[in-house]
Amino acid sequence: QVQLVESGGALVQPGGSLRLSCSASGNIRSIKAIGWDRQAPGGEREMVARFTSAGTTNYADSVKGRFTISRDSADNTVHLQLDRLHFEDTAVYYCYAFLAYSDYAGYHETDWWGQGTQVTVSS
Repeated sequence: QVQLVESGGALVQPGGSLRLSCSASGNIRSIKAIGWDRQAPGGEREMVARFTSAGTTNYADSVKGRFTISRDSADNTVHLQLDRLHFEDTAVYYCYAFLAYSDYAGYHETDWWGQGTQVTVSS
């Protein structure tokens, strides 16, 4: 069973910083893309930052220059440094991966998300 487990969400004041972490575990054969999505109250889930399968790093326009994604491939972890936070950054942040895993049924490639961690920006 594959798991993506996020941590680091919190209540923070505008202009503050947070660091989110995600650890991937289970019968993972390879991780082809990994990153972060978010969903604000009443909104749709959107991509925030991503290491893509093509080897590029992508950010949503709204977070460029403020958020930084990093990865430790050795232990399948990905981090998101959130700086200069805005009220509009309030959302549940989900770890995302496009990965290959194996189970009793064989080999699979699929999208996978964690349960999410809440980031609230409020004064």
